[in-house]
Amino acid sequence: MLAAADRKLALWNIGVAYTAFLIGTLAGLLQVFIRNDRLELPAWLDYYQILTAHGVLLALIFTTFFIFAFFISGMSKSLGTFGPKVLLWNWIGFVVMLTGTVLATVMIVIGEASVLYTFYAPLMASPWYYVGLALFVVGSWIMGFALVGHYMKWKKANRGELSPLFAFMTVTTIVLWVIACLGVVATVLFQYIPWAFGWVDTINVELSRTLFWYFGHPLVYFWLLPAYMAWYTVVPKILGVPVFSDSLARLAFVLFILFSIPVGFHHQLMEPGISDFWKFLQVVLTFMVIIPSLMTAFSMFANFERAGRKNGGKGLFGWFTKLPWKDLRFTSIFIAMAFFIPGGAGGIINASFQLNEIVHNTLWIVGHFHITVGTPVAMTFMGLTYWLIPYLTGRKFSNTMKKLGFIQIGLWSVGMLLMSTAQHILGLLGAPRRTAYSGYNGHESALEWFDGILTNHVTMAVGGSILFLSAMLLLYIVIMSAFVSPKAVEPDEFVEFPLAESDKRATPKFLENWWLWIGMAFLLIIIAYAIPIAQMIQHAPPGSRGFITW
Repeated sequence: MLAAADRKLALWNIGVAYTAFLIGTLAGLLQVFIRNDRLELPAWLDYYQILTAHGVLLALIFTTFFIFAFFISGMSKSLGTFGPKVLLWNWIGFVVMLTGTVLATVMIVIGEASVLYTFYAPLMASPWYYVGLALFVVGSWIMGFALVGHYMKWKKANRGELSPLFAFMTVTTIVLWVIACLGVVATVLFQYIPWAFGWVDTINVELSRTLFWYFGHPLVYFWLLPAYMAWYTVVPKILGVPVFSDSLARLAFVLFILFSIPVGFHHQLMEPGISDFWKFLQVVLTFMVIIPSLMTAFSMFANFERAGRKNGGKGLFGWFTKLPWKDLRFTSIFIAMAFFIPGGAGGIINASFQLNEIVHNTLWIVGHFHITVGTPVAMTFMGLTYWLIPYLTGRKFSNTMKKLGFIQIGLWSVGMLLMSTAQHILGLLGAPRRTAYSGYNGHESALEWFDGILTNHVTMAVGGSILFLSAMLLLYIVIMSAFVSPKAVEPDEFVEFPLAESDKRATPKFLENWWLWIGMAFLLIIIAYAIPIAQMIQHAPPGSRGFITW
């Protein structure tokens, strides 16, 4: 078990994460009923207000705080207990992040920031909302740099050695996060805050969106990489096998640094003002990200087959039946991986120009987002939660909790399958995203959205309701694991951090040459962004004043 101070820090991060999860999932439940014309909000509450809360609290707040709880726990275990300076800076970062979170959330709740989690200009929120976002990012940087400091201290004490795989992956993710956040920090500090406070009259809309999506797509990999870390380092331990290939795992993470950042234009394929060449270049780079994802899939299934055959699996697929399906930690993460297969295929469609023309700004995108983040990432985090909280609290994880855990992931799987499938099909039928209910004056195209089984907003609402039920069951498990379950006494009652062994002997040391990979990442970013951003600044239109439409 970790030192008490390290455990306390991780648990506070988990506490904030699941508080945001509670509010965010409630907002999601309200949305599906409003879109189905089955719920009318009170006058003081607006649909776009809860849509913003849903996106910000789940996609930004829940994920980031949980990720840092996972990082703190794993770094303390793999590199040793935190020193006083590392702890102090982590707490400073946590407080700054929490301050920004509270400030931004208050602005959303009081109706001063219904701009959705993308906060597209020329919609203008309260300036304090943007200040809150800035504090949130700065706080995450402080925590990230504190963890990197812990890593550097270990490297200094172990000169010439490759770091443990978990630590390497943590630093990789933090490097990606810091580089990606440069875009959103630039637009918030130099565009949104001066504009919202009235220090300047207009904002360059195209530039603000470009800087957001410079950040917005690697944000997806900031969510995914911690899930991949669990797949690479936790799942093999549960299966009883070592990491399949240490060098493959490290190379895959390095490739994510290189190819997940200079790809933001594939979110802007429908926007004018960006030449076809730069869109094409970034689409090509987008498809390069498929390579480390396929490497990860290969590594995972190699682990599955090795474990299954080790347990007596025969024939071509006999190993599959020998996997530890009764182990909640494994089954939850396996289902998360399975959902990522159609999610990844949908991402190829979204990044293809001609196909993007069909699905852009439709519910297809919402379905894709939920099947790639709302299940592979969220369900992996759920699978981690089942053992991470008991590990940190020293409490038992009883058989009753395990049974409830299986019910919870089953409900989440069914709910997400219904909701995301309906959203994908509704998107193909032209149902828009980012909108409340509208009958469109009885237009025949709109009527299609309420017919059939899967092509129906009712199906989406049913799926959303099942997801909310699953979320409430998860929160019950979290509370029981954190505060109520009896303390472990016997050695076999303690829950451990399952961290697989990774053979580093054949791993090339250049894979941990951070200056090489960071330099190459910035080179690709300059190639992909320098000229188009310079053109947006040089040939900037007059700009737009702020609009408040709620």
